[in-house]
Amino acid sequence: MSTNVKTETPPAPAPVEKIKVKVDGREVEVPKTMPDPMTGKPVPTTMIQACQAIKVDVPHYCYHPRLPVAGNCRMCLVEFGTPSLGPDRKPILNPDGSPKISKSPRPAIACATPISPGMEIYTNTPGVKLMREGVLEFLLINHPLDCPICDQAGECKLQEYSVDYGQTQSRFAEVKVHKPKRVELGPRIILDDERCILCTRCIRFTRDIVGDDALGIVNRGSFNTLTAYPGRVFDNNYTLNTVDLCPVGALTSKDFRFQMRVWFLKETKSLCTSCATGCNVIVGSREGRVYRYEPRENDAVNATWMCDYGRLNYRWIHSPDRLTRVILRTGGSESASDWKTALPQLAAKLKSAAPGSVAIIGSARQTTEELFLLGKLARHFQAVTDAPPRVGQADHLLLNADRNPNTNGTVFTGIAATPPGANLKKIADGIREGKIKSLIVFGEDVTRHGIGTDLLAKLDLLVVSDILPNATTKAAHYLLPGCAHVEKRGTFVNAKGRVQKFMKAVEAKGDARPEIEFLSELLQGVTGGTTPQSLEGLFNQMAGELPALQGVTWAALGDTGVTVQI
Repeated sequence: MSTNVKTETPPAPAPVEKIKVKVDGREVEVPKTMPDPMTGKPVPTTMIQACQAIKVDVPHYCYHPRLPVAGNCRMCLVEFGTPSLGPDRKPILNPDGSPKISKSPRPAIACATPISPGMEIYTNTPGVKLMREGVLEFLLINHPLDCPICDQAGECKLQEYSVDYGQTQSRFAEVKVHKPKRVELGPRIILDDERCILCTRCIRFTRDIVGDDALGIVNRGSFNTLTAYPGRVFDNNYTLNTVDLCPVGALTSKDFRFQMRVWFLKETKSLCTSCATGCNVIVGSREGRVYRYEPRENDAVNATWMCDYGRLNYRWIHSPDRLTRVILRTGGSESASDWKTALPQLAAKLKSAAPGSVAIIGSARQTTEELFLLGKLARHFQAVTDAPPRVGQADHLLLNADRNPNTNGTVFTGIAATPPGANLKKIADGIREGKIKSLIVFGEDVTRHGIGTDLLAKLDLLVVSDILPNATTKAAHYLLPGCAHVEKRGTFVNAKGRVQKFMKAVEAKGDARPEIEFLSELLQGVTGGTTPQSLEGLFNQMAGELPALQGVTWAALGDTGVTVQI
């Protein structure tokens, strides 16, 4: 696999045709067409997109920039005018030379109405405000008074728009229509049909993005009800995206339901570690505990979606079996230790290791910075290195067959060759033949990859760092507790070569430390060399030394990362 940084100059983009319109008296120049979210083909720019270009908020429910337009909630109604044309089809001018605008007698839905040259859009007139009040009044007629117990409270567009545009009291004197509540729509979704406002976002996402035409509306009028196709359950790998899309509390996640009020959560920008796609996520946590993952927008990686498999893969972080103590095992006895004692002892033992007698097995679930430090240790010992592969079944959308988040990181740093896992047999044979006497393992249970407990027993020194106990950690002479990715900072390189950083959300428990901290100390104790104290400095040093990352800096990564050539 080549690891040259992308240096070619991209071709100049074709000029974009733009037109001028006015939004609430402010002139804005916007592209005449924009890419369709489904096909990528150019389609006319709409009023709502023109308003967004100058950050004028137009309330909406059914509209979503990545879904086909439905135009059924009517919340985005606006007034507009276009230049008046004379008999010669030329614009009629005012005395000051400006085009005379003829205001339309009818409003338009901003999500589906294309703009035209010279158009004027009015989003805050008395008429528009009355329309919004009317739409909200109809939406609230049969809506239950569930706000105090609704999981969507704090993130509900119906609440927000009711405050901004609603009336102070209801004129409705009839009996509300009651619909099914607490319906198990699927194995991960609970539906409350009384709260549904029929925006159809969930239907369009499931049908047009996922390709699973499983949802629809049945009955008529006030009795409209969202449901799954008869005889089916709503079960695909992307169902929980409909919870994000739902603007009200109709669809809720069984996993997060009634767990925490959202305004108590701390939100941290991070990455999903369940496969090589590297979906951008927001980690919601409170008081040291992770409560949920949500997708974070990144057009180069996951748009605004993520799969259920990755979204729910976080509970192990708070497993009661977490490794939290430094453990030393000598002469058949086991004792708890601490970092100040264990690291100098370990460094002293490793310093006496003969070249070629050490092997290092890293993990493609480690950060690129950790792998970089392991690579430095490996070169010092002339060690054989590798990182086990982890493979599953891919799908057509986001889930990658490579279940490791940083396979490219192992290749860039030299820990693994292509394909990863090629050296595992060589390491096993080296231990069996007595050539390899010391083994350093980070984040992997090597007994699952051809290096059984019988081989581990032959080693003079087995150093293991991991998060959860396994057969390898039980055999370790030095057991060093590491951190989950939400407990530290670092970078991963996804399947497409995008280098992305993630931030720390919660503190690690017990003696567990970020691996780069004790790896830096161990490297210094063994080689006498020093490494930058900060993660930013270490990344920049790594980028300067690794050909694949030449020219990339920590600051350049931003929130969405930088793509390099692989």
